[in-house]
Amino acid sequence: MAILCLISIKRSARPKRTSLLELLRFTCTLIVVLMLWEPEWRTITEPTSKPEIIILYDASTSTETNDAILPASLSSPQGVVSRREWIEQVLSSESFISLKEDDKNRVIELPFSAPPQINDPVAQSLAGTDIFSAIEKTLENHDNIRAIVLLTDGDWNTGTQPVAAAQMMRRRQIPLFGIPVGSDRRLPDLDISNVTSPTYGIIGENVQIPFTITSSLSRDVRTTIRLRDINTGKERTKSITIPAGKDYYDSVLWRLNTEGTSTLEISIPVSNGELVETNNKQEFTISGRREAIKALVIETQPRWEYRFIRNALYRDPGVQVDCLLLHPDIGVGKGPGYIDQFPEKLEDLQKYDVVFIGDVGISENPREGITLDQAALLKGLIENQASGIVFLPGPAGNMLSLTQSPLGELIPVILDEKQKSGYGGAISSKLNLTTNGSKSLLTMLGDTEEDNPGIWKNLPGFNWHAPIIKAKGGTDVLAVHADKSNQYGRIPLLVTSMAGNGKVLFLGHDSAWKWRRGVEDLYHYRFWGQVARWMSYQRNMAAGSRIRLYFTPERPKPGDSVSLSANAFDQYGSPLKQGDVFVDIQAPDRQTQRISLNKEDLIWGSYSGRFKITQPGAWNIRATIGQDSAHSTDTTLIAQGRKIEKTGMPARIDVIEEMSRVAKGQLLEGAALQNIDQEISSLPRPKALISRAPLWSHWITAASLILLLACFWIGRKLNGTF
Repeated sequence: MAILCLISIKRSARPKRTSLLELLRFTCTLIVVLMLWEPEWRTITEPTSKPEIIILYDASTSTETNDAILPASLSSPQGVVSRREWIEQVLSSESFISLKEDDKNRVIELPFSAPPQINDPVAQSLAGTDIFSAIEKTLENHDNIRAIVLLTDGDWNTGTQPVAAAQMMRRRQIPLFGIPVGSDRRLPDLDISNVTSPTYGIIGENVQIPFTITSSLSRDVRTTIRLRDINTGKERTKSITIPAGKDYYDSVLWRLNTEGTSTLEISIPVSNGELVETNNKQEFTISGRREAIKALVIETQPRWEYRFIRNALYRDPGVQVDCLLLHPDIGVGKGPGYIDQFPEKLEDLQKYDVVFIGDVGISENPREGITLDQAALLKGLIENQASGIVFLPGPAGNMLSLTQSPLGELIPVILDEKQKSGYGGAISSKLNLTTNGSKSLLTMLGDTEEDNPGIWKNLPGFNWHAPIIKAKGGTDVLAVHADKSNQYGRIPLLVTSMAGNGKVLFLGHDSAWKWRRGVEDLYHYRFWGQVARWMSYQRNMAAGSRIRLYFTPERPKPGDSVSLSANAFDQYGSPLKQGDVFVDIQAPDRQTQRISLNKEDLIWGSYSGRFKITQPGAWNIRATIGQDSAHSTDTTLIAQGRKIEKTGMPARIDVIEEMSRVAKGQLLEGAALQNIDQEISSLPRPKALISRAPLWSHWITAASLILLLACFWIGRKLNGTF
């Protein structure tokens, strides 16, 4: 290249100018060639202070667990202490004292994940163990670390996985010495781990309070669950048997007698051998309401089942019932509580919480049955407005025609079209409750759960049942035929399912009215009243004049996402066709947010949205249509305040072992703790920090080369070289 430059200078008429241009050409070429070797700019920083030994120790609530056995070198005889006390004694042992007194290192003790000192229930419940953040923060604040010693039970519950912090240490060539604290087996304990109470209940009616108890005892425990009203002292008890080492699921009935919010406490006594007492009780709130449920009953002939259902609902002060009787011979029924025709307008139909469909079929004549358009309206009512529908087939077999209509998708069983009139006999049969049925509130006919099996055993039977082949997938079979079965098993006769936002119930016989024998309305009235309230429950969570709002789950925990559903109406009561629905959400700490619900259906005014629960307590929710705050709907969602950090949980030694292995350190247990000072002293001293800046890919290099080439090109033009 240099020879070519000299030849160019000799041939040029302006040798001085040409010399400068060739020098530029040579410089550009030289830079390009040098950059191919990928040169770097290195900066070496020698440590100016002593290498640091960082001792991170767990200060979270879980260290209050009393399951740590002191090493033989610290205790004679060995004793069981709390994890916190174990950490304190180990840090004050001779090995750690000699490590601190070593002049070659600087030892720093740092606690992490300590619970907040302020008496704030929200802050206390959200406090957890974050091992990753503790190590990450340590690496950011210290640049001369020789090793990190970690004393923890490994029970992390917030933040990023701890092994990610170990990977950061490995890149910095900092070893981790993990010291596990506590036992890897859970303490003997009974824990009321979950209570899923409904948001509200109807005054004078039973509500079902499901609960979960987690046992880590090595034996079955016979005990008593107690549900008590904290304000009035009223209580109800139930005998239960909790299996050893398993989760136990059950429920207890509670009858609401007062309107407004009640605070209830569910608890179990401390069992022999149980070491953790703080989790044997839990408090929650539930509201009592006086509800007016609107029901529509559609039937063709006034059979006994229809007559007694109508009478039971008509006499229920909490139910407003309309009947549509489409008699094939005498026409539409007349009288108090009867309507002349099917509600064709959406604003008239959407007011019904429950629709009972008797032995009714599809007909082009609306005075003999329901039309396909009416069936589509009913399907939309159930799926989009959270109403319920009850199918009550009869011997006429008219319901088979519904299977070919939009309502066919809602029927939770498959019917035999070859046996239209069903099956009858002279000998009566009974219903047998399934496992799900024995736990369902719908089938709870007694005042207590202990009385219920005997009541169902003594109920009068039935002589006819519908031609059912089997239940559809995804349904819940509550009761089956006691005597008959087919290739799919027992004939399902009481089946429930979900349809969109609504609920469906199918009763496959027409003799529930016989349950009145000897007891009048007691069981018959209670069953159908519970069905009506079960179906209308979600729909009436928060109902205003123009917005109906409901949400799932009802009792979320911090970290859960809540699904909001709403039905909006215009000023005339018709489903909202145009407009936006906004939801203002106020968290327990008074922070607010507004979300806009998405329109789900153009006909029924259905909207939906989601938001996340970040803390326990009362979340105030207000739904409005546009800026119309005068017709807003308000409700309160109670997030369960279960603490993230728990005592009695087993230590996760596997987490500490993995971190030590990834960071090229050691897991120190038992007698190995005595040698921690020697292990750390044998480590190489921290090397000087070397930072590298690649010149070949630096932007300054590229900019300089472009500038030199531009000068060369301009110089050629000025020199007359083209």
